[in-house]
Amino acid sequence: MEFLLASAVGVMTAAGVYLLLRARTFTVVLGLTLLSYATNVFLFAMGRLAIDRPPVIAADASAYSDPLPQALVLTAIVISFGMTAVAVVMALRSFLESGDDLGAMTPSSGTPAQMVAEVGESSR
Repeated sequence: MEFLLASAVGVMTAAGVYLLLRARTFTVVLGLTLLSYATNVFLFAMGRLAIDRPPVIAADASAYSDPLPQALVLTAIVISFGMTAVAVVMALRSFLESGDDLGAMTPSSGTPAQMVAEVGESSR
């Protein structure tokens, strides 16, 4: 079971990093989502997997699972949902302003030195 969870975290992290390195903003948002899923599974697995045990201490419970990883994962889900919403809104605004969803540098924009020179000339 631990090998399966470790493999799932590794695959989600690798796919998330790969998608983050793509030029399109939609794949960047998907990459961030996969990374947040991998982080949530990692945090949940760090609490030692306990099956059929209550998350709180009861008077008649012989054993219980640690509630802290569950609280951390719930908090991480809320934060990642907000982060994804902000990233989607920023990507949508960028698409509406520029007309495409490519990253900052496109092949038609030239080299970074040419872009710096253009910015310097336009600020004069």
